[in-house]
Amino acid sequence: MAEDNNQQGSQDKPQLQFSLQRIYVKDISFESPNAPSVFQQPFKPKVGLDLDTGSQSVGQDLYEVVVKVTAQVSNNEDGATAFLVEVEQAGLFRISGLEGDQLDHTLGAFCPNVLFPYARECIDSLVSRGSFPPLMLAPVNFEAMYAQKKQRAAQAQTTETAH
Repeated sequence: MAEDNNQQGSQDKPQLQFSLQRIYVKDISFESPNAPSVFQQPFKPKVGLDLDTGSQSVGQDLYEVVVKVTAQVSNNEDGATAFLVEVEQAGLFRISGLEGDQLDHTLGAFCPNVLFPYARECIDSLVSRGSFPPLMLAPVNFEAMYAQKKQRAAQAQTTETAH
């Protein structure tokens, strides 16, 4: 009898399902506004990196997650932009059995961790095709980024309710 109750209790809970349906580049851009003069001087790169994530529901239990990486590299010799590369690496994920904070965390931290290596490879390829030395991006802690984003949202909400 106890076994019957346990089996029924586990059937009431939705089964967790997670699968990656597709990985794709949503947007891509490479600019070298100061070529060819940038190649005629010693190259001492200074890298500025911007990273963001986003997600949206696109169907029942289907979510699009996007990791946007922008790298602007200037030459320390004159400060001119050597190149600007932007990649929006996206993926379609089928996720069921998660709700609320668990789903938000999966979309905001776990899925970007899956996508980032693809964005890194894409950026490296674009930079090499632009005839620049490889741009090796360091791994990113999306767990920490997610925690910071949640903390900023909570602070903004606290500030908003105080006014």
